[in-house]
Amino acid sequence: MNASQAMVFSLVAVGILVCLPLIGVTAGMTSLFGVIIPYVAVALFFVGIVARVVRWARSPVPFRIPTTCGQQKSFPWIKADPLDNPTDTKGVVLRMILEVLLFRSLFRNTRLEFYDGPKIRYASAKWLWLGAIVFHYSFLVVFLRHLRFFTEPVTPLVTLLEGVDGFLEVGLPRLYISGLALLAGVAYLFLRRVTIPQLKYISLPSDYFPLFLIFAIAATGVLMRYIYKVDIVGVKELTMGLATFHPVVPEGIGVIFYIHLFLVSMLFAYFPFSKLVHMAGVFLSPTRNLPNNSRMMRHINPWNYPVKVHTYEEYEDEFREKMIEAGLPVEKKE
Repeated sequence: MNASQAMVFSLVAVGILVCLPLIGVTAGMTSLFGVIIPYVAVALFFVGIVARVVRWARSPVPFRIPTTCGQQKSFPWIKADPLDNPTDTKGVVLRMILEVLLFRSLFRNTRLEFYDGPKIRYASAKWLWLGAIVFHYSFLVVFLRHLRFFTEPVTPLVTLLEGVDGFLEVGLPRLYISGLALLAGVAYLFLRRVTIPQLKYISLPSDYFPLFLIFAIAATGVLMRYIYKVDIVGVKELTMGLATFHPVVPEGIGVIFYIHLFLVSMLFAYFPFSKLVHMAGVFLSPTRNLPNNSRMMRHINPWNYPVKVHTYEEYEDEFREKMIEAGLPVEKKE
């Protein structure tokens, strides 16, 4: 499947997901799309994440294989970098914090550019870092803002976050920057994938589908807030019922809400089986979470087991006559 086919396949798949609740809710299946599917999706999310984490945690890591780009600590008079090449737990923790919160390695990433000549040079990839920062943090803010639908009373942190997110006070209802930033971040990641030939060549449906799905989620959320109004009181009643395991499906919420909820449910269900699970995997990556202290400590593989070996003496005893006939040197003639 080439890149164009992968793109069309993913777009059609998201289109089908949009149509399913549209048809189902119109046919009166609000309980299915408002209660059953969200519960199943959340269950798949947690079970899938736990299964992946347990499988990763049980994988043997007999050697120290951290990915580093600095001088390892050795003699006192040789300068070492405790962040790029940590040799203790403190350095690993600081390195992970910078990686998870600021995408430090992506900020320092470079890419090859080809010019006439032919000439090759390394160029900065700061735009990718900025796009990733905008996408991930806007997604986080949107997620935290939605906690107001699942708590009563609304926590002060969520109220403060909403105030900061909508500080521009544009329009009524108030414009939230995170929603537009999320759309812009997804659009940038998609355009980057289709405009860079090398990246487009290796792109698969698993690369396009989550982008289209997240874009559809953000788009339906923006439409609900600013164009197609929904019954917020009914939405709060439904979400509080889901959170307290006493689901109630009010009448007249609006079909676009069910489309939005169904797409979010599909994202939750798809998450553990996709590349998006790197959110959990980054903490279990041996290239990141291990100190590089091979010069200070001897690491012995704990999974070694006795192996029956065939020594050279035994090999020569077994094949001595044939070796002599073939003219090969032997240590013993008899």
